[in-house]
Amino acid sequence: MWLLFAVLSSVFAALTSILAKMGIQGVNANLATAIRTVVVLVMAWGMVFLTNAQGGVSAITPKSWAFLILSGLATGASWLCYYYALQVGEASKVVPIDKMSVVITLLLAFVFLHEKVTVKSAIGCVLIGAGTLLMVL
Repeated sequence: MWLLFAVLSSVFAALTSILAKMGIQGVNANLATAIRTVVVLVMAWGMVFLTNAQGGVSAITPKSWAFLILSGLATGASWLCYYYALQVGEASKVVPIDKMSVVITLLLAFVFLHEKVTVKSAIGCVLIGAGTLLMVL
């Protein structure tokens, strides 16, 4: 099931980029990010109430709160930078650079989460990096 949702995530991320580029014309990038964020907020809380998960808020530990807040700040910074880059740059160049997050994530997972780097994942990182350079140059 995780694979299906990962593929759907990829499809929706691609749609996000194209729809954002089409919608950001003549709109301040920060305002566009704020509008997008409100929509995501409503959707996320809608799913919480739809699945009756709101009772779990009280069980969240302070450590989890801290990391979730930091993750939210990182997401906000990422979205603000992404929308500005998308507004002033070409989607076909901005998006591949944004997807370099895959390589950075693998490196950070190795350093902070002590996940293994396999030969296969190392080759994949090199190929993603090379592919990104090829696409944006």
